Amino acid sequence: MVVRVSASPRKILHVDMDAFYASVEQRDDPSLRGKPVAVAWRGARSVVCAASYEARVFGVRSAMPAIRAERLCPQLIFVPPDFTRYKAVSRQVREIFARHTTLIEPLSLDEAYLDVTVTRSGLGSATATAEAIRAAIREETQLTASAGVAPNKFLAKIASDFRKPDGLFVIRPQQVEAFLTPLPVDRLPGVGKVMEAKLAALGIATVGELRAHAQAELEQRFGRWGRRLHELARGIDEHPVQPERPTLQISAEDTFEHDLRLEELEPHIHRLAQKAWAGYLQEHARVARTVVLKLKTSDFHTLTRSLTPAQRPQSAAELAGIACSLRERVERPAESRYRLVGVGLAGFVDRDSYQAQADLFGAG
Repeated sequence: MVVRVSASPRKILHVDMDAFYASVEQRDDPSLRGKPVAVAWRGARSVVCAASYEARVFGVRSAMPAIRAERLCPQLIFVPPDFTRYKAVSRQVREIFARHTTLIEPLSLDEAYLDVTVTRSGLGSATATAEAIRAAIREETQLTASAGVAPNKFLAKIASDFRKPDGLFVIRPQQVEAFLTPLPVDRLPGVGKVMEAKLAALGIATVGELRAHAQAELEQRFGRWGRRLHELARGIDEHPVQPERPTLQISAEDTFEHDLRLEELEPHIHRLAQKAWAGYLQEHARVARTVVLKLKTSDFHTLTRSLTPAQRPQSAAELAGIACSLRERVERPAESRYRLVGVGLAGFVDRDSYQAQADLFGAG
C-alpha cells in the first residue's frame, strides 16, 4: 500500500474535450464546420446530446429538448449521434493520457481527471504536461481540449472551464484562496439551485462569504454537508484520482415517440436486450448475475425492477425473457403508459471466482 505524504500537494489535471460529439461531427463532415450543429435526433422526444459552439450562441445546450433547441435556432442542423465513433476517438485520447500517467479517472467519453504529481513522460511541470497532452490531442485527433491544472480535483474541474474552448488555466497552491473568494457558490460541486437558495437566505452568495462562516455553524445547519462546504470554501479536497472503476451495469434504453402500454413493450425489450448483450460480450474478466428492467412512465416516474436468477443469463434471448417477466412486478394501473424502457445487466463478479462457486454448487 502506498501512503501519500500530504506535505507535497498533488498536481491534478482536468481535461475536457471541447463540444466533443459535435466537434467530431464537424471534423468528419467539412460541410458542418462553422455552422450550428446539435447531435440529436429531431423530434419531440429527443434531447440534445451535444451542441457546437455556433449553436451555443443561440442558447442551445446539451440535455435540452430538441424541439426547444430548434425553436431557439431555426437553422440548427441535427446530426444523429454515432457513439461508436465517439468511443473510438475517446480511446485515442485515453492513450495520449496514458503516455503521461497511469492515474486516470474518466468521468465520461470526453473528460477525465489525471494525477500528474509524478509523470511517466518526465516533463518538468503539470502545466507542461497539460500543454503536451493538448498538443497531442490536436495533432492526432484534429480536435481541441481545454484543461485545468490545480492541487486537487474540484479546483482542476473549475479551472478547465475558465479558458474554454481550447484553453488552459492554472491554479497554483498559493493562488487557491484568492481564486475562490469572488466565485459564486454555485461553482462549488454539489451546490445546486436548492442549496444556493438556502445559502442566499443566510446572506451567502460568494465562496468568500461562505468561508467567513464557521464550520460548526455550517454543520449545525446542513449536517455533514456543512463540513464539506467548509472544506470546499477553503479549497480543500482530499479525494484522490481513482483509475477507471469496474463496470457496475451494462444497459441499453430507448425513449419512444409515443407512450406505450406495458404489454406493448416486449419487442422493444428484445431489441434492447440484444444491444445490452453485445456490450456485455466485451466484458471478458467478469460475469453479470442480475437482470434489470427500467421504465419511465408518461408522467416521468422512473421504476426499476431486478432479478438475480439461480442461473445467470447465457444469451440475449434469456436476458430478454427475464426482463419481460419483470413486467409482472410493475404494480401500476393497467392503463398506465410508458415513455422509456431500458434493459441491463448488473451484479458483476470476477469470472474465475464465479466459476469456482458454480463448480462447487453445481450452478451454470
